[in-house]
Amino acid sequence: MTASPSDATVDLVTLGQRLRHQRRAKGMTLDQLSAAVGRAPSQLSLIENGKREPKLSVLQAIAGALGVQMQDLLRPEAPSRRAGLEIELAHFQRESAYAALGLPTVRAGRRLPADALESLIGLHRELTRLLTEQSATPEVARRANQQLRVEMRERDNYFEYIEQAAAKVLQSVRHTTGPLSQRGILDIAAQLGFSLHYVSDLPGSARSVTDLRNRRIYLPQVASGKGHDPRAVVLQTLGHFVLGHNDPGGYRDFLRQRVEVNYFAAALLMPEKFATEFLRDAKADRALAIDDFRDAFGVSYETAAHRFTNLVTHHFGIPVHFARVHESGTVYKAYENDDVRFPTDVTGAIEGQHVCRKWASRTVFAADDPYSSFYQFTDTGSGTYWCTVHVESTRSGEFSVTVGTPYEHARWFRGGDTTRRTVSSCPDPNCCRRPPAELVDRWGGQAWPSARVHSHLLAALPPGTFPGVDAQDVYEFLQRRSE
Repeated sequence: MTASPSDATVDLVTLGQRLRHQRRAKGMTLDQLSAAVGRAPSQLSLIENGKREPKLSVLQAIAGALGVQMQDLLRPEAPSRRAGLEIELAHFQRESAYAALGLPTVRAGRRLPADALESLIGLHRELTRLLTEQSATPEVARRANQQLRVEMRERDNYFEYIEQAAAKVLQSVRHTTGPLSQRGILDIAAQLGFSLHYVSDLPGSARSVTDLRNRRIYLPQVASGKGHDPRAVVLQTLGHFVLGHNDPGGYRDFLRQRVEVNYFAAALLMPEKFATEFLRDAKADRALAIDDFRDAFGVSYETAAHRFTNLVTHHFGIPVHFARVHESGTVYKAYENDDVRFPTDVTGAIEGQHVCRKWASRTVFAADDPYSSFYQFTDTGSGTYWCTVHVESTRSGEFSVTVGTPYEHARWFRGGDTTRRTVSSCPDPNCCRRPPAELVDRWGGQAWPSARVHSHLLAALPPGTFPGVDAQDVYEFLQRRSE
């Protein structure tokens, strides 16, 4: 269209439907309208079918012949529900995804039964939903994670509105002191109108299933010692309703909701008031320790580490970083507000990258007793960092959970006087990413490893000898076997 009174973009399919609706309402045929505006019936038919963009003068003539304002033809809404469905079908059939199927176009005229039209729309909506889900590629996930991490850093990982929501829930069940008990969790569920039901046939891919109609939350009957904390699962599920979540509109919404409900659950298991008091006393004694924080509230080490990052910067001004790293060196989760330089890909994402071999997250696995308290200073290009690390075993292997802080804040922590120290020059490849020359000379061109799926699901395939596999690990393995 050359112009319109509002200069707004006009949907041609909707315009055509409104034109046809007005013409039929006046009892006019295409031939009669054609004679009135001096245009061929075939031209008007193309306009009504959304296949031709009318000039402003033609549209004014049509509006005059129909006795309506031109704005009535340009309104964005469909003239009826049936017309709305026809418009939706026309748009679906113009999508490249439908064209790729090689199927014929269905005309949504008056001869198409209403139930057939409804069925076609339903199928197209489901096709669109499936294609949207498939488009959540690892790259989309990494970008969404990176954007969310920026927001967490800006907030120092402290979400006041979630703290307030958790405090309000605790107040509603008269929880006044210490850690939240199982009885308290049952009271919270009841207060929110839900009942808990433990079953043996929960779908393997689900941590819980909520029946919204009957307000029932179904949970696994037996919790594995290496699975999710059953208390946290209940509280995370309830968190969706307390925080007013709707169906996620995309991968970023999905990730944000997961972060928020995890935070909500931790804020109930480790209430801000009591957790802050505990940390204040420990800081005064220069004995901050994730182990003690965990034991005081009866949660997992990782939950305690996450909760520590929520509170320690906001309340005590101590910048920190957190990382969960697989024994292979792959980052699964990470957060920082202390300027530590995690490895990133071109999108800025951390997940799926390999941390330096000199970092505590990796050196802990070579310790004589990796399951005991492990502390280390690491000199890096962005400063010296102190870290405390805990190793946990899971079905997917061993993971290190690290909490670290810049050198000047180590004095507040137990283990801050450790003499263990390493030097990392990453991202310089000579630090740890380039295998020693003697190994390359011996094994270059003589190795062919196959990557585990999990080691490259989150990361884009990197350039290099073995996509998804650390070349130095491969060469060292072969060297040991050959000796």
